Amino acid sequence: MNTSIKHKPAKATNLWFSDHKLFVLLNDGREIGVPLDWFPNLQNASAEDLHQWRFIGDGIGIHWETLNEDISIEGLLN
Repeated sequence: MNTSIKHKPAKATNLWFSDHKLFVLLNDGREIGVPLDWFPNLQNASAEDLHQWRFIGDGIGIHWETLNEDISIEGLLN
């Protein structure tokens, strides 16, 4: 009997900011909120630069070209 469970990696489906936090909505319905000070490049960025993000790997990560910043969803969950 095989009891192993294969988990699909969590993927981001939406992203937004408050004054001091980054929020990510995942494909399984969870929302993650993390302080921007975890990511100095984001914390010190202008609002315009913060909103210049894109999902990479079909939602397994987030990339900011102008800020040279990449964040993995797995890393946020760990």
